[in-house]
Formats: sequence, C-alpha cells, structure tokens
Amino acid sequence: MIISFVNQKGGVGKTTLSLATAFELHKERKVLVVDADPQGSVIGWSDVRDKELPKGLSIASLAKKTLHRDLEGLAEGFDHVVIDTPPRLTDITRSAIMASHLIVVPCTPSPYDVWATKETLDLIREATIYHKTLKFAFAINRKVANTVLGREVKSAIAELGDDLILLKTEIVHRMVFAEAGVNGNAVQEIDKEGKATQEIKILVEELLAVGTC
Repeated sequence: MIISFVNQKGGVGKTTLSLATAFELHKERKVLVVDADPQGSVIGWSDVRDKELPKGLSIASLAKKTLHRDLEGLAEGFDHVVIDTPPRLTDITRSAIMASHLIVVPCTPSPYDVWATKETLDLIREATIYHKTLKFAFAINRKVANTVLGREVKSAIAELGDDLILLKTEIVHRMVFAEAGVNGNAVQEIDKEGKATQEIKILVEELLAVGTC
C-alpha cells in the first residue's frame, strides 16, 4: 500500500506521522519512506540519526513532479510506501496523490486549521476523477490530552463533505514526538511501551483497514 501524508498547511505533523507510521509498518513488512519535500525533512531527520535504520526500512528522496511515474521501480520489493509531501500544494503533491492508494490529511483540532484543509481536499477530490480507487482520510493530530473535540471543530469537519473519512484514532500532543524528531529517532524507539507508541499502533491498524476496505 502507498500512503501519503498531505496538507498544504505546515506544522500539522506530516513528517512526524509519516516516520511513526513507517516504523510501525516495518515491524512486519518491508517499508520505503519517500521524502517528497524539497526541504528534505525526512532526509534531515536521517542525517542526525546516530544509528542505522532497522532492517526492512529504507528512505529515499524523490521530490519530483514525476514521482508517480518514478516510484514504480523504486518501490519494487517493498510491501508499503509512506510518502511525506511538501507543506504546500505543488506538482510534487499532485504526483504523490496520483501515486497513492490512501491519502492521510493530518490536522490539529482547531476549526481554523480544519477549514484551511479545504484546498487540499479539493485537490484530492479532483484526483479521484482519474484515480477511482483513491481513498482519503482526515487525522486529528496534536490534540491536547484529556480533552474531547469541541463542537466547533466537529462542525467544521462535517462541513468538509460526506465523502471524508474521519479517523477514530486521535494523536495526542506529546513532547516525546518532538524529542524523537530532534534526535533522529522514531517515537517507538524512545517510548516503546508508552501512550504515544500505542496511539500510533492503533492509527496504523486503522489506516490499513481503511486502505484495504
């Protein structure tokens, strides 16, 4: 399965979720992480890492508008591909969308940030005209612990359309995610039995279920 994390708004945690998802998937499958961001967020993360990637997990830079065409050969031999896209809508983003089976749109639990995803969703819906099997889902990220989604946020999400899948799993804002990023680790490596790791595990299970249904 090819999963892309897409949102034109920066600061929503695309790279963090991309890496955490890849690390979770690689526990049982071979996984390729594609850095499609010209800023090289994933590559930068790997550069500060002080140990080799786990067996079965690889990283490649492919910030090209021909990604959907070039990925076919690059992904050969891998069970899953996770694509981290640029923090804006570009030809690279469009190419990543066309290459994917599932698009995940991360968003913070703010009605303003939810409304800001409309342009991203419009682009994804445009792609479904040609990519009939493409699925897309909305993921709440960086939620404040021990809170529930507010009425305004739920209303904003509902206004985005009936075709949008809202994932049940909500990722809570935890310092361990930032610590992992700074040190070139995955959250699973420094929080093996913690709540953050458990949330990512449940999220990935849900992504696989949505992507294959």
